[in-house]
Amino acid sequence: MVQARARRVKGQCESRRTVDHPRASFAHVLHIEWWFVPYVVNEGARLYWREEGAGTPILLIMGLSFTHEMWFRVLPWITSRYRVILFDNRGMGRSDVPRGPYSIRQMARDARAVLDAAGVRAAHVIGASMGGMIAQEMALLCPERVLSLVLGCTTYSGVFGKWPHFGKRPRGMRWSRANRVEREDALAPLLYAAATPRERLEEDLRVRCQCSWTSRGFLNQFTGILLWNSYRRLPRIRVPTLVIHGEEDHLVPPRNGRIVASRIPGAQFQLIPQAGHILITDQPEACREVILRFLEQNGAAD
Repeated sequence: MVQARARRVKGQCESRRTVDHPRASFAHVLHIEWWFVPYVVNEGARLYWREEGAGTPILLIMGLSFTHEMWFRVLPWITSRYRVILFDNRGMGRSDVPRGPYSIRQMARDARAVLDAAGVRAAHVIGASMGGMIAQEMALLCPERVLSLVLGCTTYSGVFGKWPHFGKRPRGMRWSRANRVEREDALAPLLYAAATPRERLEEDLRVRCQCSWTSRGFLNQFTGILLWNSYRRLPRIRVPTLVIHGEEDHLVPPRNGRIVASRIPGAQFQLIPQAGHILITDQPEACREVILRFLEQNGAAD
């Protein structure tokens, strides 16, 4: 059944892969993308970024191996109120894949470079998973650029935080022989809540399989996570902070988010019931309500 679902999603994705990919083989596509798609170069990497909406700026930072397209559930309701800036971290999507490893601090400097390219002095920053780590590092590295933080499904350390629930890891699959869609599908129990409708999971799979992914980029990002720790530095963060976590997050258990919130002065912690690691897919309405209320309370007037 898993293989049948994977084949169905794979077929839907492959029909669009050549057209949507920024490095498609058509010379005219490459020419158009080079001249008209926003890129910024920082520390040896060309970073893809774009923006939508108008108003107070919001910077979105995605997590490990995911690309900016995975904000697709957030964009409709946030771009109707704010100017939203989003980008691909180095190593993934339309951004370059330079030699690594990539430190979390380096990726925070990338995020700062994106703000520079967009002409934004300071923004409210929303980070998911590894993106939450990058957001923490931004608030520590360049606090004058961060108006507030929303830290989703994240932690304070890749090694010393609460580890994943490995009982949810994929079983009974020959990982090296599986295609990308089959691997993504097998990871669903680790990433999503048990009650999330299958249709939503397949929507996420369709989006992810359209995006450029490399094992080298993944390993370079993952190494950065393992080498990073913010625990002792978190009390230095002095901006309004909301930490949100899924109650059923098996990849980054909720205890990590609780500790992050407890270490940042004045931070709020919100546990989302029936939500896993990809909590914006599991509980989109609950996440929307919590995030918008926090932004409105902290000066992000539309």
